[in-house]
Amino acid sequence: MSIKALRDKKASLIAEAGALTAKVADGSITDAEAARLSAIVDDRAAEGDKPAYVSELTRINQAIAGAERLMDEQRAMTPAPGENAETTTERADRTSPTVAAEAKKKFGTLGEQMVAIVNAGRRIAVDDRLEWQAAAGMNEGGGQDGGYLIQQDFVAELMMRAYDRSDLLSRTRQLPVGANSNGVKINALKDSSRANGTRFGGVQAFWTGEGQQKVGTTLQFRQMDLRLHKLTGLLYATDELLEDAVFLNSFIPDVFGDEFSFKIDDAIFEGNGAGMPLGFIKSGALVTINPEGGQSADTVIVENIVKMWARLWLRSRKTAIWTINQQIEPQLMTMKIGNTPIYLPQGTIEGEPFARLLGRPIVPTEFNSALGDKGDIALVDLAQYLTIQKGGFKQDVSIHARFINDETTFRFVTRMDGQPIWDAPLTPFKGSDTLSPFVTLADRA
Repeated sequence: MSIKALRDKKASLIAEAGALTAKVADGSITDAEAARLSAIVDDRAAEGDKPAYVSELTRINQAIAGAERLMDEQRAMTPAPGENAETTTERADRTSPTVAAEAKKKFGTLGEQMVAIVNAGRRIAVDDRLEWQAAAGMNEGGGQDGGYLIQQDFVAELMMRAYDRSDLLSRTRQLPVGANSNGVKINALKDSSRANGTRFGGVQAFWTGEGQQKVGTTLQFRQMDLRLHKLTGLLYATDELLEDAVFLNSFIPDVFGDEFSFKIDDAIFEGNGAGMPLGFIKSGALVTINPEGGQSADTVIVENIVKMWARLWLRSRKTAIWTINQQIEPQLMTMKIGNTPIYLPQGTIEGEPFARLLGRPIVPTEFNSALGDKGDIALVDLAQYLTIQKGGFKQDVSIHARFINDETTFRFVTRMDGQPIWDAPLTPFKGSDTLSPFVTLADRA
């Protein structure tokens, strides 16, 4: 048999073994097929009365090696015209069979990939479509966790659902993070006053006459430091649930899209900045409006709304939103200035999904405080809030954590951070009431 035929035979055996291994993964392999797979790939030493067995793949490799050695010996001889020189046929025989490079196969659904990860975790079989990201050698605030990477198009789907379900994250200003970076440090101008000599961190302009001396200025900076924090989601799936890849495919993106968007939005609203984003309600940039004298508890009145609007940074008026606890809605619906309503119900403007207050959208959230507490209503411009995110989602699986419950634990991990761009309210050029992109109402007890 020529070396080309031997190599073609080897390629055929590898393809056959691959197809049988796939059947092991989905549990459909028969006893005869399992025996055939063993005959192709398993070498067995002699044991008792049983002789040693050399697999078909090993035998074909030995035959190829022998044929190559023989051809090398033939070429080592002094060639004579018409003799011993490598012939056209031999040269063709030494050429490996041309096999078109196949595109890397992908999973059809997220549910199918999750079942494959379970099989890998249980050491049934490792699907060659899975991509493992090894644990990092150094702790980088979450990068130390190894796991199977979610297929890129599924990552996009999970992220899209998280953003679609988000009331706050999708409105923030998002910065990319480099491949070798664990965060972002930004030199921001110190800009807490509009008085001369303090604007934009100390930039100052002068009207100067001819021959007058120009006055120099010095810029002052502060440093914004965003470090990636790990957000982890866990799912316990029963063995019965794992048998239904179709259900997993519809169930997983929904529940994790909701849960991740909830936790991220909650942190953007009132995170404490320790191992999580810093929320605007907890930031030094927040302006808090006091209630009116004699104002009843658990109320929001038109004077509160007008004063909140007056303290919003003027450049945020085109992009700000109202976030509210739904308990406030009945009070807003009847709110007027004189005889003019300042509340515009949902659906009044074609295609507008939100009601409006003083022309800006009202977004009810689960994160605003209960009626009467600080934070039950807020006027915020999230374009002045910075977020970073890196790496999409990673997924790992454990069959041990809930073994006695016949459950498999899935872990999803993403890494992100965020904080307001402002670190303090702004003192206006004229007047004393500070301004901010983040305004809320104090307690009304």
